[in-house]
This record gives sequence, structure tokens and C-alpha cells, in this order.
Amino acid sequence: MEYLYLWLNIGSLAIPFLFSFHPKLQFYKQWKSLFPAIFIMMVFFISWDVLFTEHGIWGFNEAYISGRQIFNLPIEEWLFFICIPYACIFTQQALLLYFPKLKLSDKATAKVYFFLTASLAILLLIFYDRLYTAVNFIYTLILLGLVYNNRRGLLNSFFPTFLFILIPFFIINGILTGSWIAEPVVWYNDAETIGLRMGTIPVEDAIYALGMLLTVVFLMDWFEEKMNKTK
Repeated sequence: MEYLYLWLNIGSLAIPFLFSFHPKLQFYKQWKSLFPAIFIMMVFFISWDVLFTEHGIWGFNEAYISGRQIFNLPIEEWLFFICIPYACIFTQQALLLYFPKLKLSDKATAKVYFFLTASLAILLLIFYDRLYTAVNFIYTLILLGLVYNNRRGLLNSFFPTFLFILIPFFIINGILTGSWIAEPVVWYNDAETIGLRMGTIPVEDAIYALGMLLTVVFLMDWFEEKMNKTK
């Protein structure tokens, strides 16, 4: 199972990348906004990742990685933040192209937003001393507030498509956290999480995914608006 993490990254990216050139999808035309958005997201998430790895919040099983590192993070972990967002945003765009009505009303979006933020705030008050939980939930609460108050329309499509995106995300993350394999690729210190898992996946990972992807969606929309103004 050597290089399993690398192959998961490549496998996640392969089909979305090939279909990026499909004449109907033409996802490659969004690269000018996608890759800068991914880069900025990585500034936050890689910094967080390096610190968490150094302090034992999580770590990586050497049996499944190449051993090559940058800032003490496996190269596969760096690739994760490129391959997975690319695949997920591609999936979201494809869903909206083929199912344009896959959007919530403004009223439904507001209800989901307030339920989600209230739930995160309550859990944060209870588990404020769990570092992964606290940092993850604080970041996501700030991000949700920023998007809701500045680009609320993005959430109308993001919330329902995110539910579909969670399916492949959980398959990949399930493998990374030990589902269907002898040992996890990525291990977590349960003292720094709520301790609730969906199979082998810490519940915080769902919020982590939401924060990571919504960051990219928000920044892509901002970049595209700026580019359209300069035309």
C-alpha cells in the first residue's frame, strides 16, 4: 500500500481534469480564478496543517506516503489541497450545469445558515478546549458570516451541492482515516476533537471540508467579478 495517499490524490483529480475540457463544461476556462483561490486557501490551511502536525493534533502513517516533505508535511498532503478542491469544485460546477435548479431559495438558505452557525457556536462553547474543533469551527463561523453578509447568493447553490460533494469526499477521507485498510493514513489525537466519528472520520472533517471548499468558491467568485470589471 506504499504511496496510497499519492494515488488517492491522483485518482481524485484524474477524471475531473480530463473532463475539464469537455465542450459543454469547459471548466478549464475557470482556472484563472480557481488556482489563485486554491493558493490563497492553502496559505491558511497549510499553515494550520503545519502547526497541528508539529503539535501532534494529527499525523501521517509513513507506510502510506513517499517520505518526501515540505515544511515537515508530506508532499501528498500538499497535493491534497490542490487535487481535492479541484475535484470538488469541478463536481459542483457540473452539478449546476446539468441541474440548474439545484439551488435553495433565499429563505431556505437563511434557515440553513442560522441552524448551521448556531450549531457550530454551541459546540464551540462546549468543546472550546479541543484545538482541532475550536480552530476549525471558529474559521468556518467567520467564513460563513463573511459570505452570508457579502455574497449570500453563493450559499443558495453551495449548501445543496456540498451535500453531493460530501459523498466522494467521505469515500476518500474514509480511506485516509482507516476505513477498508489496516491502518489510517492520517491519524488524529482524539483529545483535541469532540471524539464523535462518522465511521472512521472525525465529525470535524465535515466542517473542515465545508470551510476549505467555501473559501475557494468565495474567492473564485471575487476573482471572476474583478476580471469581468477589467474587460
